[in-house]
Amino acid sequence: MSFQMTEEQKMATDSLRKFLDKEIEPEFIAHGEGRIYKEQMTKWSKRLASFGLVNAPIPEEFGGMGMDWVTHLRLWEEVAVTSLDIAAPLLINVAGADLLVQNAPKHIQDKYLSGLLNGEMFIGVGISEPDVGSDVAAVKTQAIRDGDDWVINGEKTWISNGEYMDLFVCTCKTGDGELTHIAIDGNHPGLEVRHIPKMALNGQSTSQIFLTDVRVPVADTVGKIGKALMNTLVIFERARCHMAAWGYSLGRRALEESIKYSQDRTQHGKPIAGHQLIADKIATMATEIDAARLLTLHAADMIDKGIRCDKEASMAKWYGTEIGVSATRQAVQLHGGNGVSKEFIVERLAREAMIGPIPDGTTEIQKLLISRILTGVQAFR
Repeated sequence: MSFQMTEEQKMATDSLRKFLDKEIEPEFIAHGEGRIYKEQMTKWSKRLASFGLVNAPIPEEFGGMGMDWVTHLRLWEEVAVTSLDIAAPLLINVAGADLLVQNAPKHIQDKYLSGLLNGEMFIGVGISEPDVGSDVAAVKTQAIRDGDDWVINGEKTWISNGEYMDLFVCTCKTGDGELTHIAIDGNHPGLEVRHIPKMALNGQSTSQIFLTDVRVPVADTVGKIGKALMNTLVIFERARCHMAAWGYSLGRRALEESIKYSQDRTQHGKPIAGHQLIADKIATMATEIDAARLLTLHAADMIDKGIRCDKEASMAKWYGTEIGVSATRQAVQLHGGNGVSKEFIVERLAREAMIGPIPDGTTEIQKLLISRILTGVQAFR
């Protein structure tokens, strides 16, 4: 098994890297860490769509490029190295588009899929609730059938793309032990969206969603009634690979900044790269980042081959996001006093990295999942 980039992948990533460095990064730096509203995010999303940032792994018959998930992760890494505030909405869009391709009725696909793939639309996927995180089966948002309609009431939280979303796929309780995905138009009456401020990544939208007597046709059910939990596990495989890339992409940017800084900064008559403790930090960061990437590409390769990879995706998510934290922390330390200055990017990278071990299952949850798969013993109950 080799994860050396093919010529096609190298050309695609090199072309994207040049575009990001020349066009997107200067615009993002000029914008700063303030809120990115839908108009601006759409402009970036549309320009990046032509590089395959949403449509690469989607089959050609649905308007995608028909590439593999490994190639997509390579592309997504480049955007994450530039800005996670821009990359995060694309993560949700590609996972959501894949969910629609696999499970949505044709009229939902026809209405939203093209807009998602060309960067003009956004999707939100509602799983987490105020009292429901890793225990997806405990979802309380309820959809009660009334004739040919669902009537939905409840609350979702930590929903990425909340303020952008043209389509909301909501995980609802539709019976005892039964969860169902239901498609709701983002402008539907009874849908209220509130922004959640965070320690970092406040540019992109993270929201609370309140649903009050939201009435939608049963025909807008995504997948079979009662099968949302199974479909969610498939979403998690893809999402956890992206979250792993979240971590090692931040680590890669921190490493690149640290290498440049250590070559330019002098102490005791020589560049600090020549000091043994600095050399140790750089070598450790580089090795751990590569290890995290290989774990993630292995899981993505299994997805491409149609092999379930719950264990491998959990390993990648745990290791990749934790490496992001450690690498960015070391980058701040390497920069000394400048590391906590807003003038240098590493302080932002460190704050963004600290978020990574939490979404899509915390590090602790990933370890429990891995152990359960290996031993067959359930640690949750």
